[in-house]
Amino acid sequence: MSEAKVALVTGANKGIGYEIARGLGLAGVTVLVGARDAERGSAAAEKLAAEGITATALELDVTDPVSVSAVAARIELAHGRLDILVNNAGILLERGQRPSTMPVEVLERTFAVNVYAVVRVTNALLPLLRRAPAGRIVNLSSGLGSLALTSDPDGPYAPFPLLAYNASKSALNSVTVSYANELRGTAIKVNAADPGYCATDLNGHAGPRTPAQGAAVGVRLATLPDDGPTAGFFSEDGPEPW
Repeated sequence: MSEAKVALVTGANKGIGYEIARGLGLAGVTVLVGARDAERGSAAAEKLAAEGITATALELDVTDPVSVSAVAARIELAHGRLDILVNNAGILLERGQRPSTMPVEVLERTFAVNVYAVVRVTNALLPLLRRAPAGRIVNLSSGLGSLALTSDPDGPYAPFPLLAYNASKSALNSVTVSYANELRGTAIKVNAADPGYCATDLNGHAGPRTPAQGAAVGVRLATLPDDGPTAGFFSEDGPEPW
C-alpha cells in the first residue's frame, strides 16, 4: 500500500479539475486523473508528471456503471485504498433558456452527470475511502446552486436562469449533506466547493477567475485536517449559505 495519499479527481483532464489534480499533486498526493477521453487523460497525466507529480490517467465515464466499477477495481488493486475523492465532472447544456421553455431532456441529461453520477462514483469508491486514515470527499458545486443566493432578486446570481444547471447543483448540495450526515463520526469528511465564476470550457471561457483560482478551495477541502469542517459549502472566502 502506498504511503502517499491517493486522490481521484473526475473530469481532471482540463479546467478546474486539472488544476485541483495539479494542486494536490504539488502537495505530494498521488493523483489519479479521471477522464472520459483516454487520450486527453493521458496527456493531462503526462503534463502533470512533467512537474514532478505522480499522476496516472484512468479512463472514467461517470455515467457508465461498468466504467465506474472498473476504476474502483483498478484503484483497489493498485493502491488498496483511496484517501481523496473529488467529484468534479459536470456539464452545462443550456444557454439562457427561460425555465418555461426548458426541455425536460436537458434537465435529465444534466442531472445524469451532475447528480446521479456523483452518487454512483461515491458509492463505488466509499469502501476504499473507509480504508483511508482520513478520507475526504469534495463535490464541486456552484453558487448558482445556493437557494439563499439565487433567490435574492438583487443578488449577482439572479440574472442567470439556468434551470437545469442550477437545480442540479442545488441537488448536489443536498447529496453532500446526506453523505456528510451518514459519515459523521467517521474519519471521512464531506464538503461542497464553490470555485466561483471561472473561465472554462463549461461557460465558453467567460468567467473572470482562472481555473487555478477556482481550484484552490477544492484543494483546501481535500486536504482538511482532522478538526476541519464537514457538511459545509465553501468558497475561497469561507462558508456560503446553502
